[in-house]
Amino acid sequence: MIIDISQEVFSCKVFPGDPSPKMTRTMSIGDGSEYNLTDISMCVHNGTHVDAPFHFINDGKTIDKTELSLYVGDCCVIRREGELTSADVVDIMESAREAGAAKRILIAGNAVVTADAARAFAQSGICLIGNESQTVGPEDAPKEVHLILLGAGIVLLEGIVLTDVPEGRYFLSAAPLNLGGCDGAPCRAYLIR
Repeated sequence: MIIDISQEVFSCKVFPGDPSPKMTRTMSIGDGSEYNLTDISMCVHNGTHVDAPFHFINDGKTIDKTELSLYVGDCCVIRREGELTSADVVDIMESAREAGAAKRILIAGNAVVTADAARAFAQSGICLIGNESQTVGPEDAPKEVHLILLGAGIVLLEGIVLTDVPEGRYFLSAAPLNLGGCDGAPCRAYLIR
């Protein structure tokens, strides 16, 4: 079974202050053109997207320099609410190890990774953390959490949709678009069970 966990881009949630995605039909069969052609304008952090280290670390890797293997492989979906602590991370990692998928963690629910939790994740050996919010850290102050996680080589998958996804082990595919020199990229994220 394939489960799409991506937001639709033009109706997606947008991080406060980021531009909203826009679509313009530049050629239309209905207007006499031979084909339809669409132009889009969007922020690389709109909708379901990944953050590369360069997003917050000036000499960090850009999206085209991150390894695709980080975004593809076994993952564990864990449901949590509220601000996560280091004790929550210990519990999350134990559940992920029991499921046999402790490299990629997807957090379902309205959860916020605090700096305390980010430090615990940074020491856990994971390569990806995903969440349903448009930012993995607190919306009003995301920098510290991003610096901790991205600085530890953990890529971020933000804006996923896990509303109806049960906890457990899945195969994740969330490869970003190959946008040379960019700090992030949209992706079509899905799970296979």
